[in-house]
Amino acid sequence: MKYPVFASFIIFILLVRHNIRRNRRIEENSEKAFWERERKANDVRRKPLDDLVYVKPDMSSFPMDVMADDPEVTECRELIKELSNEKIVNLTGYTNTDLKLKYGVANLKQLSEYDDRFTLLVQTIRKWADRLWENGYTVEAVPLLEEQVRIHADVTSAYRKLAVYYRDNNEPEKIENLRKTAENLNSSSKNVILRYLEEI
Repeated sequence: MKYPVFASFIIFILLVRHNIRRNRRIEENSEKAFWERERKANDVRRKPLDDLVYVKPDMSSFPMDVMADDPEVTECRELIKELSNEKIVNLTGYTNTDLKLKYGVANLKQLSEYDDRFTLLVQTIRKWADRLWENGYTVEAVPLLEEQVRIHADVTSAYRKLAVYYRDNNEPEKIENLRKTAENLNSSSKNVILRYLEEI
């Protein structure tokens, strides 16, 4: 009776060791592939940035007069105005290695600045929208939420709030438009957003 138990234990140990070795090999190969890709990326010369899609905030529908004296709203409004004069690019989902391979290592600093501005823009629009929403200005916050979707920001809360708003106002076609936009996101939040839209 003891022998089958002992044999099972030995087999279990061997399987564990095998899996550990296999996982170690996979990790080592992944690391080698990463550094090889990084080496190639660092050798890529500067390339034109002609195919970049620049983001420009559309403030025409923003609720400029709502809570206009609120310091946080004022700060958001002025910062977005400043950013609208800068070059902004949504590079969500791209690693530095991806960017170097595509545009050359010499362009990385410039591209990082474009992407940092996009992050700041999204954070600022979100902050403004949240401030209005929290103070009961739901309708007025909608254009700010819709702007986040328009510029392909992966802000889950914007999709959720808009989906609820559209559902409550009997606008199912707009929920479908949200879904179509979410499908094109280059972000880890994509599946979370799509699941929520399917549920609602």
